[in-house]
Amino acid sequence: MDSPDPLAGHVLVMFDGVCNLCNGFVQFVIRRDPGARFRFASLQSDFGHEQLRRHGLDPNTLHSVIVIDDGKMYQRSDAVLRVVRYLPGLWPMLKALVIVPRPLRDVVYNLIATSRYRWFGKRAVCMVPDPSLKSRFLE
Repeated sequence: MDSPDPLAGHVLVMFDGVCNLCNGFVQFVIRRDPGARFRFASLQSDFGHEQLRRHGLDPNTLHSVIVIDDGKMYQRSDAVLRVVRYLPGLWPMLKALVIVPRPLRDVVYNLIATSRYRWFGKRAVCMVPDPSLKSRFLE
């Protein structure tokens, strides 16, 4: 018998587990996700590698944030905009940025992504979730 799909009904946010900015983004989303719509996985994890391969990406290439929603993968600025659409309050208004052509949005995203360790630092190891949040993190 197959095990249940851990992503069924959820949005997967895969993040660079050693990046302080990426970990901050995950904490930001968790605080605004009382319905626990989001699931999280480090890109460095076996689960993260499996998802990257499943969607045609090299797990050995450095990424910052990737979102999988309803079986479709989103990268760079599209990934961030996909997340904010589900957040409460005024955050979904940011999805209006989709009118900015993706190449322009991604220039800004890539600038931040390539400088994230220098600007925000990095951890020696991936974040370990609080026991109350453990079920939302996939390994």
